[in-house]
Amino acid sequence: MLREKLEQVETRITSAAARAGRRRSDITLLAVTKKFPASVMREAYALGLREFGENYVQEFDSKRAELAGLEGARVHLIGHLQSNKAKRAAEIFDVLQTLDTPKLARRVEQEQRPLDVMIEVKLSAETAKTGAGPEQLPELIAAIGCCPHLRLLGLMTMPPWSEDAEKSRPYFARLRRLAGEHNLKQLSMGMSHDLEVAIEEGATMVRVGTALFGPRRRD
Repeated sequence: MLREKLEQVETRITSAAARAGRRRSDITLLAVTKKFPASVMREAYALGLREFGENYVQEFDSKRAELAGLEGARVHLIGHLQSNKAKRAAEIFDVLQTLDTPKLARRVEQEQRPLDVMIEVKLSAETAKTGAGPEQLPELIAAIGCCPHLRLLGLMTMPPWSEDAEKSRPYFARLRRLAGEHNLKQLSMGMSHDLEVAIEEGATMVRVGTALFGPRRRD
């Protein structure tokens, strides 16, 4: 079942890249395994996936013992990072995609562990969304630049939910423009329902959970 779903997602990514005149190799598929057991991640790894996304520090921490031996696998934190979880996040994740304040960057840097990071940008007025405002980017980029263990890859965002993927396009386009203004190369944007639009707008990483693994399991 997972093999078939992965093939379907790969077809979608490849087709969207071709329409946009882009190479498939320039787009990373991030398999979002939050709310799924470690066995699901191991199955995905066996099918060739190497980049995984988790939303919660504590949840991933509880899975780690069962994931030993997955050579080359990298796990990204894609959920909001609270200051009181920053220390542990810096210890167990390979990539932190949701830095949004200079203070948080400095907290992560204190662990003195080389980490790839991205800045989460809030582009909507939704109160439930987190991230730095576009006007805060210069200060935050400068703060990360002062952290020798952190390597800033680019920007990530999450537009307001809509079943109409086209409604995500303005947010993706704006993130691309912001990345260009700040000379950042990586764009983490697009999920199961709108990955094609994200790729057309320049996504270098799409975060796919439901299209691969089905609806998330509830606690």
